[in-house]
Amino acid sequence: MWRTWMSRKALALMGAGVALTLAVTGCGSTSDVSDSGSGASAQVAFGDQICGKGGSDKPGYQNTIKALPGAADKLSGAGSTFVAPIMSVWTKDYASTGKVEVAYQSIGSGGGVKQISEGTVDFGASDTPMKDEELAKAKGGEILHIPLTLGAVVPAYNVKGLSSGLKFDGETLGKIFAGKITKWNDPAIKELNSGVDLPDEPIAVAHRSDGSGTTAVWTDYLTKESPTWKSTLGEGKSAGKEVAWPVGIGGKGNEGVSGVVNQTEGSIGYVELAYALAQNMKYGQVKNKAGKFVQPCVATISKGTDGVQYPADLRTSLTDGPDADAYPITGTTYALVYAKQADAAKGAALVNFLAWALTTGQDAASQVDYAPLGKDLQQLAFGQLKKITVNGAAVS
Repeated sequence: MWRTWMSRKALALMGAGVALTLAVTGCGSTSDVSDSGSGASAQVAFGDQICGKGGSDKPGYQNTIKALPGAADKLSGAGSTFVAPIMSVWTKDYASTGKVEVAYQSIGSGGGVKQISEGTVDFGASDTPMKDEELAKAKGGEILHIPLTLGAVVPAYNVKGLSSGLKFDGETLGKIFAGKITKWNDPAIKELNSGVDLPDEPIAVAHRSDGSGTTAVWTDYLTKESPTWKSTLGEGKSAGKEVAWPVGIGGKGNEGVSGVVNQTEGSIGYVELAYALAQNMKYGQVKNKAGKFVQPCVATISKGTDGVQYPADLRTSLTDGPDADAYPITGTTYALVYAKQADAAKGAALVNFLAWALTTGQDAASQVDYAPLGKDLQQLAFGQLKKITVNGAAVS
């Protein structure tokens, strides 16, 4: 069933200052890879994909944390561009309740980690967990990782004659981004896409130029699935928020990479699904751990958490999930917050906002092609939130 996002949900994405209006639709009909003259904003199910075959768009979670009194009327956050579309919805909707104005800077996960570590914002946001050495440098003590939402990083491309649905596996993507595959009609791409007329044109690679959680998710998948990628960059250097790209053009933020791909014929880059849909970009299917080529959509993103065993601090990778229907390049954005809140008013406001995001806020996730947290992960996130202390007392 087709759904169009109401105009009140138009987003002004921050960071690169690019204004996007997200037109979000459901998955339903079939599609091939020949160019039909449209991109991805009218998202369709590829073949027998599970996209659009039911599932709850609105989990309707109830907030079980008592609202804390004496809260400040403003909060500041910074970080992930991956989460910017849903964060824009949340900050607008939360402000409309008359509660708190939340100002969020979409500057990349690396910037979010830096700012929360230095104590210049009330919360950071990152699509990859902080490393032990980063946590050790945090000025305000222990930092908690609270999952907020789930999303997908997709291979987005701009190739004349092709629409969405091109098939990729990890090794082929790894070779492309390592500069080892340089033509669109390379035998490796042709083998995965039998019957598709691939042009004899050069491939232009687009990647992030800033410290990025989206990059960390993307390169984590490439490192797991592409020996060529891993060996080209070197042991211990093939995954992270920043890598030494062998080839390509850099763009700042998801917005910047989207811009490079849209403006460059024959290009391929990686962006969060919401950006691909918002800008009518063409994007591919990716082979998962079970050997299936999977379309990114809310249903397959949700499957990415099935069977995942979380450590106590919830810092883990969601790429290459074990479920047979999981989209393999799935990630979660963490809110990064200090366990001990020095400013009681800010601490109360922060707890109230995050509790709202984990409950009422989840209902908006699928409207911008993120997946709401599953109930198990939502409860684990609540467990982290309850570790926050305000005025020396834990949240209850």
